[in-house]
Amino acid sequence: MTRVEAEPAAPQEITPAIWRLAGVIALGAFAGGLDTSLINIALETIQREFHAGIGTAQWVASGYLLALAVSLPICAWLGRRVGAGRLYLWALAAFTVISALCGLAPNIESLIVLRVFQGLTAGLLVPTGQTILGQAVGPGRLGRVMARLGIAVTLAPALGPTLGGLMLHSLSWRWLFLINVPLGVIAILLGRRYLPLDKGASTTKADWTGYGYIGLGLPLVVYGLTSWGELGSPDGSRVLLPLAIGVAGLIAFVRHATRREQPLLDLRLFRDPGYVAACAGFMFNGALGFGSALLFPLYFQLLHSDGVVATGLQMLPLGLGTAIMLPLSGRLTDKYTGGPVAVLGAGLTTLVTGAFALTDNPGTVFVQILLFGLGMGTGLATTPMMVAAFGIVPRDRLPDATAQINILVRIGGALGAALFSVIVARGLSQGVEHAFHTALWWQFGTAVAALLGTLGLWAALSSGSRPTPAPAHPHSSGKA
Repeated sequence: MTRVEAEPAAPQEITPAIWRLAGVIALGAFAGGLDTSLINIALETIQREFHAGIGTAQWVASGYLLALAVSLPICAWLGRRVGAGRLYLWALAAFTVISALCGLAPNIESLIVLRVFQGLTAGLLVPTGQTILGQAVGPGRLGRVMARLGIAVTLAPALGPTLGGLMLHSLSWRWLFLINVPLGVIAILLGRRYLPLDKGASTTKADWTGYGYIGLGLPLVVYGLTSWGELGSPDGSRVLLPLAIGVAGLIAFVRHATRREQPLLDLRLFRDPGYVAACAGFMFNGALGFGSALLFPLYFQLLHSDGVVATGLQMLPLGLGTAIMLPLSGRLTDKYTGGPVAVLGAGLTTLVTGAFALTDNPGTVFVQILLFGLGMGTGLATTPMMVAAFGIVPRDRLPDATAQINILVRIGGALGAALFSVIVARGLSQGVEHAFHTALWWQFGTAVAALLGTLGLWAALSSGSRPTPAPAHPHSSGKA
């Protein structure tokens, strides 16, 4: 069987019901994404109030991020088991309740534990929401609808530092958690009305052995890479040891999944070269996005001596450029297909990062223009690449694809953040300007790698033939 990339066609009309569905999912994704960056700015305040060490307080952020990685692999099975709409609503309700409990935490230990549970629920929201939209919308409308979700996912972490800094000026840090409660309640009420709440058709037992491998391996890899970025050197106990165990766990998972009839995640999707190229593009885009989110705040604070609030305001053009470009990228994707639009966005990102690397001591206004351009490139590339990747995958395996793509983005993000922070830390001995100049060249290299992945995806889609997809797993079977 062969498949051919769809020819450009007139975009299909999007009904109000679909826009309402996308709005509900975007609201929940915004609440979950806000917590990835909102709390970071309050760590020093939390540390002082609870009289905790900085290492202990750091786990308020790290525990959340590691828990995100733990929940990603299981979301595909959960979605098939209970239904994607029900899973989304349950995860959102749990996230809202736990957010309220975080705001009432009596000590640092309980706050860390609650943040882990909060991360477990938040990790289910974005991939499950993507699955719901991918299955409900159809290819002729998916670009515009995914763009709306992308605005929420992008703006939430971009606004987090600024919003957090402004709130801390007049409110307790506890309100950084309590702000999720009204957002969550509104999303739950709307979700009960607009989400598809059908029960899942699968009775397949969970692959707990496979989950044990990847549930151990993935967070350890993320932790090892994050520790490498924090320490600036490959310390054996905090970097090399967790990385070694984590990589071994991931290798064991791959061996297990390829031999099992009904694995936790269907790795046979990687038989398609277009899907492989898309995943490579997503991983390097994750490295570029998370790495830039760490690199530029350091740039403003160390090179320009900006405070926390000023730094947050300086970062706004990045998120603003993405938010402005996402609706356009959705319309272009539905009209011209995802491949060429994604290449255009990745090309713009590469040009902007190249301009950053080639410019010595750029002025503040020029930096703002480049950040806006970087955001535009990101917004122009992400949605088309997602739509193109989803077009490769059979509908019943969208839960596997969304989980795998989000896992690779998470690994790429940890790698990019660690790499850029290590480069800056090591370069400071030769001066702040030298450190950032070197890091910006590495950022450019990461953008080139993402562009190559996007070009590979477009080439695979344009070749006219697709490999025969592996038959879908019989998920309705009750046999393990």
